[in-house]
Amino acid sequence: MTAKKTTNISNSGIIDAAILRRYMQYLRLEKSVSENTLDAYSRDLQKLVNFYADNGIDFRTVMLRDFDLFAGTLKESGVSARSIARILSGVRSFYHFLTLEGEVQQDPTELLESPKIGKHLPQVLGLEEIDRILSAIDQSKPEGVRDHCIIEVLYSCGLRISELCNLKMSDLYLDEGFIKVMGKGNKERLVPISSRAIQELHNWFAVRCHIRISKGYEDYVFLSRTRGKALSRISLFVYIQKHARNAGIEKEISPHVFRHSFATHLVQGGANLRAIQEMLGHEDISTTEIYMHLDTGHLREEILCHHPRNKIVK
Repeated sequence: MTAKKTTNISNSGIIDAAILRRYMQYLRLEKSVSENTLDAYSRDLQKLVNFYADNGIDFRTVMLRDFDLFAGTLKESGVSARSIARILSGVRSFYHFLTLEGEVQQDPTELLESPKIGKHLPQVLGLEEIDRILSAIDQSKPEGVRDHCIIEVLYSCGLRISELCNLKMSDLYLDEGFIKVMGKGNKERLVPISSRAIQELHNWFAVRCHIRISKGYEDYVFLSRTRGKALSRISLFVYIQKHARNAGIEKEISPHVFRHSFATHLVQGGANLRAIQEMLGHEDISTTEIYMHLDTGHLREEILCHHPRNKIVK
């Protein structure tokens, strides 16, 4: 049995390679999309190109029902609803570009709907659990001082793991109480940092100055003591899981849990959702709104207090 040949996105006769190159350039330069995201867009578009080739569809005359068939094909091949939603989002972006470029007269994806996916409520830690993890770290060792600082900064600033790993000394404005963060799509933002996290950084700097730093890593805040290089995401994941186990935390813990906890605790404290969106670096506020669903205890209190059916009859 001969294996089915996959159409290559760069030499497809259905979608001209020059158009695809212009689209990738548009994403990179005008949308400031990262290389990893560009790769994901390219892989997803490859699926669309293959579908067009298999079904003899011209991308300029494609109909809404063709996209529905495309989504159904993805589902039958085992692609999850969340992945299908991501792929269709990329398809919309591509056709928006084609419309801007005049390659198609009307955007055929305007009425395209994504599959319904339930909101995934992220894992969060209570303040007592965070303090337990911090207390379980042995700060008599250089790595302990570093990891103690890392967790405090993750929780204090709500950083992504990649943002923390790439944090530079030149990004710190501790006298002003801010740090500069390079987020997704190379978008910079200023994030307030707590006085406690600032003190933790100073504790780490007292240890960091004794590390032999590898060339090219002098500006990185968090380093491996033995290699003198920036910490990898995998290493950080392993360290945090170890400290959580030592603290007796049974939840599934990752560095991202501290970001979720940061946002959830701000919501519980009454912080403005737009302000939280800015601090987290979310492009769309709907991403931030997930944290409104986590504060169920506060929500119940509000309902019991204010709903007329719950008022005590005298």
